[in-house]
Amino acid sequence: MTLSRLGDALDAALHDAVTGDDHVPGVVAMVTGRSQTIYSSTAGVRSLGDAQPMTEDTVFALFSATKPLTATAVLQCVEEGLLDLDAPARDYVPAIGELQVLVGFDAAGQPVLRPPRREITARMLMLHTAGFAYDIFSEPYNRLTEIGAKPPIGSGQMAALLSPLLFDPGERWQYGISMDWAGLVVEAVRGQRLGDVLSERVFAPLGMGDTAFTCSPSMRSRLATMHARSDDGTPTPLAIEPLADPEVHMGGGGLYSTVGDFARFLRVWLGDGDSDGGRLLRPATMAFAVRNGLRPDQRVVGLPSVVPAVTRPAEFFPGLPKSWAYSFMVNDEETPTGRPAGSLAWAGLANVFFWIDRRTGIAGVWAAQLLPFCDERALGDYLRFETAVYAHDLPTPRGLG
Repeated sequence: MTLSRLGDALDAALHDAVTGDDHVPGVVAMVTGRSQTIYSSTAGVRSLGDAQPMTEDTVFALFSATKPLTATAVLQCVEEGLLDLDAPARDYVPAIGELQVLVGFDAAGQPVLRPPRREITARMLMLHTAGFAYDIFSEPYNRLTEIGAKPPIGSGQMAALLSPLLFDPGERWQYGISMDWAGLVVEAVRGQRLGDVLSERVFAPLGMGDTAFTCSPSMRSRLATMHARSDDGTPTPLAIEPLADPEVHMGGGGLYSTVGDFARFLRVWLGDGDSDGGRLLRPATMAFAVRNGLRPDQRVVGLPSVVPAVTRPAEFFPGLPKSWAYSFMVNDEETPTGRPAGSLAWAGLANVFFWIDRRTGIAGVWAAQLLPFCDERALGDYLRFETAVYAHDLPTPRGLG
């Protein structure tokens, strides 16, 4: 297949996504090889409120697509001998050592707690085995938010991280706020805010000038509007403004970026730790970081929908075994889209999806700003986009795995 035929197929997938009553308002998508962009395009609008068209420099809230950027900063600290992944995380951030395990709620509806049986480590934070959750995926956490025991994570407040654990550290995999704590570990060992660390050590080397925890005036002028499904399924703009100065730079979900910037970062993980702007990580670090870090008895599981307006039940490729690397989901078998076993992937709350296929040498990102997460239409459109990529012969080198 020629590049023109690939482009036609992907253009059609984007056009379909923004068509129909239950459409996605707008999408920016990109496919990249290890050294250059293979495909980039847009469809739809930034906001249904003013019909401003999507552009390739549109800025998106990444939400949990922030996590691998923070993970890169953690790994850089490990390389420099500043951080021991298996040391107690309280050695770096004492507050995490004060957290207890939630046993239940008493007759008055207040949480019942006990001390954890072991320490949380930075490795557990990277692998989501520390015991944390998100309130949108956890009934107990949602209950804590509803009774005012903690603010929501989107508030950007430190108090939102002072949540009890759902189980003893290291016991099992549970997706949650671990990478926000990992960001605080980075801040502690570097003596800088996470945004400054990332700007100096990741964004600047890669030329990611449109990526930050707080939007510059230029970024704000290109920011896509958040949308949500109405009762009839049609998308409606939401009046949500970015935090001007969050108390915490949330390493698990606080960044804003463009698809082009994010693709530059993905190219680092397609290779051996280097990309457009030089080396970020050593090859040996990359080889370690792209492999499953969970024990054989620990598996990635589907996430229930506790707050349906914000997320649907979330599981990629139900029935297919999945594990977790540092810090990405790993599909342990080939996916129905054609993505090879051992590839890396994850997503962001507003239906931002990405994958990294080191074996074939391609990565892709598909970005919208629509709630709920794993919206049936948005997720289906993204998977059709990825399937179209693998249905064509791509002009990229093969060899890493």
